[in-house]
Amino acid sequence: MFAFFNKDDPADQTEIQLDPNRIPAHTAIIMDGNGRWAKSRHLPRIAGHKEGMNTVKKITIAASDLGVKVLTLYAFSTENWKRPTDEVNYLMQLPVSFFDTFVPDLVKNNVRVQVMGYIDRLPVATQKAVQDAIADTQQCDGMVLNFALNYGSRAEIVTGVQQIAKRVRDGELDVADIDDATIDAALMTAPLAPYNDPDLLIRTSGEERISNFLMWQIAYSELVFTDVKWPDFTATTLQACIADFQSRDRRFGGLSDHK
Repeated sequence: MFAFFNKDDPADQTEIQLDPNRIPAHTAIIMDGNGRWAKSRHLPRIAGHKEGMNTVKKITIAASDLGVKVLTLYAFSTENWKRPTDEVNYLMQLPVSFFDTFVPDLVKNNVRVQVMGYIDRLPVATQKAVQDAIADTQQCDGMVLNFALNYGSRAEIVTGVQQIAKRVRDGELDVADIDDATIDAALMTAPLAPYNDPDLLIRTSGEERISNFLMWQIAYSELVFTDVKWPDFTATTLQACIADFQSRDRRFGGLSDHK
């Protein structure tokens, strides 16, 4: 794993060549910069979140068209509840309006919705929007659009450890038999198998940290950090990030054949 610090908008590149056989099967994105995008335009932060949802729609279709198998988007973290109440309330309403308008396009593009996180702790209307979108797209067998909603990696790991401990206590599992696969199966990405772990993790808006996102799963992911704020992220930006991914020599702790 190593980071690519991209200080220019890759969308400024005129032509991007991608190898269709090396598209990252699972691409995850920390969608950052909505508030700063709005502030730079003298708009309220919620205007940035609204525009960010439009970007989600565009990038979902772009990723599906490129052949991505799973697109995981970090939509709301377990720490985001600390934000101002008005902003949190708006963020909780976004999935309702988002799925209300976008589910027909998802079905048309054969995209299936999945959501991971502590969904039962969300407002009832948000839970219903999520559950309806999952149900309405369950017959789609193309790309999985996986939202991390009220998700935090540390909480996920704690919950997974508790589940494993309960299995040991109940005599279903021997301590000596606990391995990587046991932990994989206890995490919220288990339904994404065989694409549990992202090949590529992108973070927008110039921040260079993981922010409690998929910490187990990104052990060997390629990381791309771009200054582009999420509302400005385009299909071309995504292609440029994937081009960076394709330029990497992924060794998974070993050596390349020519080393």
